[in-house]
Amino acid sequence: MRRTLTATAFLIAAMIGGDSASLRSQGSTEPPPRNLDEFDRMFNELSNWGRWGRDDQLGTINLVTPAKVRQAASLVKSGLSVSLAHNPIAESGLPDNPAQTFALQMGPDLMSDTIHFNYHGYVTSHIDALCHFEYKGRLYNSTPTTTNTETGCGKLGIEALKAGVITRGILIDIPRLRGVPYLEPGTAVYTRDIEAWEKKSGVRVTSGDAVLLYTGRWARRAAMGPWRLPGPVAGFHVSVGRWLKERDVAIVGSDAATDVTPARFDGLFEPLHHFIIAGLGAPILDALDLEAVAQTAAKLGRWEFMLSVAPIPVTGGTGGPVNVLATF
Repeated sequence: MRRTLTATAFLIAAMIGGDSASLRSQGSTEPPPRNLDEFDRMFNELSNWGRWGRDDQLGTINLVTPAKVRQAASLVKSGLSVSLAHNPIAESGLPDNPAQTFALQMGPDLMSDTIHFNYHGYVTSHIDALCHFEYKGRLYNSTPTTTNTETGCGKLGIEALKAGVITRGILIDIPRLRGVPYLEPGTAVYTRDIEAWEKKSGVRVTSGDAVLLYTGRWARRAAMGPWRLPGPVAGFHVSVGRWLKERDVAIVGSDAATDVTPARFDGLFEPLHHFIIAGLGAPILDALDLEAVAQTAAKLGRWEFMLSVAPIPVTGGTGGPVNVLATF
């Protein structure tokens, strides 16, 4: 999961039946932004830089007000909690996780252990801190990337969320909207799809909410087997960035990597990551396992719930593995 569109990314497009020309903006039928010029205009128009002061470390978490927390708590009716974390223990050495991302080593007394995580990627459920992505050499709030050093992030590290986040979570179930068990890799989700889901579910996204995109990634994997990653994954099209700002979404998450890949965009491999993290100052929850929460939401007929996120407050961390909870 890197941040520039390279020849490798164009090769990925060809692997699923396209070619590099299909990603070019000339003649594209995709909604803007389609290239770096259009992206730059959107970024400058919609970024939250300076909105909460030049020294702000929280970004859109400022939108999770005490009133928002109370609203989230009021959604707890049955007291049923569902974990959104994918278990990474048995996932190493497979096409979607060729390198070992998780290891547990027991101590000599077999009463203690050491855990190693390499969590950024497609398998371990994790949160991206605001120092994880940049745009034009600047992190969120125009923070220079030089504040990141070999010892960690000097600003915008995950320790800023030590108190955790409790807010209203909303599941956007596009497979259910389309009447399919899961989305195929490379399927893009647009603003029109989100708004169609709002109409179907009767739930409207408002300021301070956490939006979770269910693509059925793990259901497809169980049925069809893993596929090679980085590679095609279903996700949000970059044009959704404007909607995220208009609705003042606080957290964005998905069961893959948020961005659709290939991105249908000329210039960045994961343009929405750049916009959400560096522009809006919103944390991202990647590689969640949304199967249980999707099943629970469908059973209850409720696609809103209290969402609890409590990252390990590693000073200077670019994020961290996290067990997110949805409570109905």
